[in-house]
Amino acid sequence: MAEQSRERKAKTRYQELIQLRDEERNRVAGSTVCVKGQELSWEMNPQGLMKWYMHPNIDLTAHKFLIFYAQKIPPAGRSGKQKCPGGVVFVVVEGKGYSLLDEVRYDWKEGDLLQLPIKLEGVVFQHFNTSENEPALLIAAEPNLVATVGVDRGSGFEQLEEAPEDELP
Repeated sequence: MAEQSRERKAKTRYQELIQLRDEERNRVAGSTVCVKGQELSWEMNPQGLMKWYMHPNIDLTAHKFLIFYAQKIPPAGRSGKQKCPGGVVFVVVEGKGYSLLDEVRYDWKEGDLLQLPIKLEGVVFQHFNTSENEPALLIAAEPNLVATVGVDRGSGFEQLEEAPEDELP
């Protein structure tokens, strides 16, 4: 009899799912719909100078379906070199330059949209600012697949080369 009582008190996977649902509902109820860019700080990381609006570890946003960030590239500077599965789009908000996608050059300027194609073997990319005086500002968005297929997202996520820290804007 005591054994049956213990079995009933143990959470089922279904109950765990309901608990996750309720936790997500509570998270969303307390989240923000408008992320204020002025309130976010820039960070220097191996890919360069970035400001994160939406990230798998940021719980304050109304949803977590995207990874969304701004990246500033200093005058005559470059980003880090990275391999990812693709599926990322970059909007050029300020500046001009080019990106290497699998060693193929694509020139861009303010108002352009750069797309990383989705490839099973991944895409190697790096951004370069061709202005000697002005920083370039890119906004990036990609689906947040981290929870479903892992951080490697099916084809590997590797930092191949770091952005130089001495080239900050």
